[in-house]
Amino acid sequence: MVLDRLLGLFSVDMGIDLGTCNTLVSVRGQGIVLNEPSVVAVRKGTNQVLKNGEAVGWVAKEMLGKTPGSISAIRPLKDGVISDFEITEAMLGYFIRKVNGKGRIFGPRVVISIPSGITAVEKQAVFQSAERAGARRTYLIEEPVAAAIGAGLPFAEATASMIVDIGGGTTEVAIMSLADIATCESVRIAGDDMDEAIINHMKRTYNMMIGEQTAERIKIEVGSAAPVEAEKPMEVRGRDMISGLPRKTTITSEEIREALSEPVQGITEAVMRTLERAEPELAADLVENGITMAGGGSLLRGLASVIEKATGLPTKLADDPLTCVARGTCIYLEHLEEWKSTLENDMQS
Repeated sequence: MVLDRLLGLFSVDMGIDLGTCNTLVSVRGQGIVLNEPSVVAVRKGTNQVLKNGEAVGWVAKEMLGKTPGSISAIRPLKDGVISDFEITEAMLGYFIRKVNGKGRIFGPRVVISIPSGITAVEKQAVFQSAERAGARRTYLIEEPVAAAIGAGLPFAEATASMIVDIGGGTTEVAIMSLADIATCESVRIAGDDMDEAIINHMKRTYNMMIGEQTAERIKIEVGSAAPVEAEKPMEVRGRDMISGLPRKTTITSEEIREALSEPVQGITEAVMRTLERAEPELAADLVENGITMAGGGSLLRGLASVIEKATGLPTKLADDPLTCVARGTCIYLEHLEEWKSTLENDMQS
């Protein structure tokens, strides 16, 4: 490990929140240095990335739903796991090179967050993608643990901490104590399902087709899990499913809340199931410590109050919930020797 630390002087070690929707990279002493969509633009029928391998992230997201027949804008992760190995490798390589800089002799040590429910084969795919993308050594950390570390919870102490991390593809619910997970559940209901629920609502109610980016904008602007003080309308543009022509319509925040009720209920039920499996002493701690929410999906208006009402436990948003996991991976990197035996094993690349 002494040699590894010496090699670290010639590279930029980084923590990566490899998300279904966005990838965030954090560097020790610098914080979040990269936050880009997990999207890659390729030539249709191939894995050839456009623009000399640089049509990744924001460049590629601008192309979503707007590409000509010869180009595909692809999200290579689905439900928090790799669905396209080669394209994930190209995306990771682009992000690592962007942060590590040119002219570095050695690749970086990389900590990557993974959903708690993925299989050994899916973990191996993450390892191999990072190795081929240029990582010198790769460590994996489960997302709820990274989120808890990033949120500043006392997860290493002999008291229960509970985190609900709602990402794009998965929701991770975990109760932790003494630097380990006591009980957890990973469900594939998250931000993408909220967007899909809005798309389906627009089809059923208005015979209108909208894209993923429009659905996400609706969710952010008027979406909620519980009634809000200022209910408001929103103008939406899309394609009429009958005439095939572009048109616009006006929707209300109340109808979008109703459309989101199913994914909200799914997340709430996952929280309840996790609490029901908790040991009595840990459950007792949570009466005081409560629940902390992280991830982009936790920003849905009223979601924390819905979970608080269902569980009877104080529920709060973490500071800057979008970056909790990325910050946690970076803090883990700083305490590598102390924590790595407790958490995921590493693989030298």
